[in-house]
Amino acid sequence: MKNNFLEIKGVDFIIGGKTKVKNASFAIENEGETLCILGPSGIGKTTILRTIAGLENIEKGSIKLNGKLISSKDKHVEPEDRNVSLAFQDNSLFPHYTVEKNILLGSERNKIKKKKKLTFKEIIDLLDISKILKKYPHEISAGEAQRASLARSLLTQPDLLLLDEPLSNVDQSFKEEIQVRLKKILSKLKITTIIVTHDSYEAFYLGHKCAIILDGQIKQFDDPYNVYHFPNSVEVVNFLNRGILIPAKVTGENSLENDDLGTIKGNFIKHYPKGSNVQLLLQPEDLEHDDKSNLKLEVVDRKFRGTNFIYTLKTSSDLLIPVFVHSHHEHQHEADEKFGIKRPINIDHIVCF
Repeated sequence: MKNNFLEIKGVDFIIGGKTKVKNASFAIENEGETLCILGPSGIGKTTILRTIAGLENIEKGSIKLNGKLISSKDKHVEPEDRNVSLAFQDNSLFPHYTVEKNILLGSERNKIKKKKKLTFKEIIDLLDISKILKKYPHEISAGEAQRASLARSLLTQPDLLLLDEPLSNVDQSFKEEIQVRLKKILSKLKITTIIVTHDSYEAFYLGHKCAIILDGQIKQFDDPYNVYHFPNSVEVVNFLNRGILIPAKVTGENSLENDDLGTIKGNFIKHYPKGSNVQLLLQPEDLEHDDKSNLKLEVVDRKFRGTNFIYTLKTSSDLLIPVFVHSHHEHQHEADEKFGIKRPINIDHIVCF
């Protein structure tokens, strides 16, 4: 049986005597894959990275990397012997070195390895930091410092790369471009990576898998598509904040009824007996705009997102429902206007709780 490249089994992640994440088990199956860890601030995401890097001990469970035990109650491989690179959110550049010297420290760590697949210049160009190489950390922005720290970590070409909010200080206008470049680098170097982020869109783009951590435990571990479309709990729905839960009654094998919206049809992810009262997840793209429909809801708010609008609609029972509409649609509705919802309502995958 093939071993997972990284395997965490039954680990309590502890810092300062306090258990942050309890009895966690997860794995990265193949070398070169990326796992993104999502969760609110203070939940223990950084503690997980510190523990995998060897900066914190564990009292139960085990951590294996590339088939080798690196952490357990009885064994602790020192950080410098793990070939794991951790880039902290605060970048950790040495103030008395230039940016170039800071980055080249990663190259020095890499001297004993086989021929590099990506050169210093390629990494600098991909991260667009050639103009700051001769500067010192106090002379550059927080976003530039983050990218310099990332370059240093990439140059070590570790077996496992751990990134703590690597793009949190990068300007929004530049962030998507850096995400694309980072994904390209990780794919080319085939570096197995764990990224801690609070940005679900970043996690969905970069991650082969996503782990959602809430209330001291891993609530869902799945690929990004399933995390978004098939959240496995109300807690995950609320954390992702990508829709609303509305009351409904199951009326058949492929249908349910809501007092405000009427009949809704689709394929249930989990089947419920007829007559069951459930909470239906409605995401912004689930309902379609149709001015000719006899189902009209009141516009409460409209957010312009460039390629689309997100309308917030109020039902007769005061539910607030988000609806996605492409920005090129002809009739842009203002607050207090009526907004038509296409009938019959069909949702490809019906998620209920």
